[in-house]
Amino acid sequence: MVKHTGRPGYLQIADDLRGQIRGGALAPGTPLPSTAQLADQYDASLSVVKMAVGILRNEGLVIGQQGKGVFIRDETDTPSAGDGDLAGEVAELRTAVQDLSARLAKVEEQLSTSTARRSSRGSR
Repeated sequence: MVKHTGRPGYLQIADDLRGQIRGGALAPGTPLPSTAQLADQYDASLSVVKMAVGILRNEGLVIGQQGKGVFIRDETDTPSAGDGDLAGEVAELRTAVQDLSARLAKVEEQLSTSTARRSSRGSR
């Protein structure tokens, strides 16, 4: 479950899944649960889960196979920690910017709706 700690939910989910992968609970070659299953498990939206899985893809921990799902990569096939640090950070930042853009769009939409309501009340 995603906790209200101030840390974005997708990062919490990515951290948890990363820990399961590195701890062996999710073995190489096994499929990651579906996006819908993960959304239920973490009580999060599908978009939040997709961003978390995207981080794991960018880190090289999982790999998607079109029409089959997302699978845990074998550690021997993943880049070493030093090789992927910068790429992982860039991917994390890119995902954070996308998240913030979506949140800003929602706020702007709510603001324009409330402003329109106020102006329609004032014109009566």
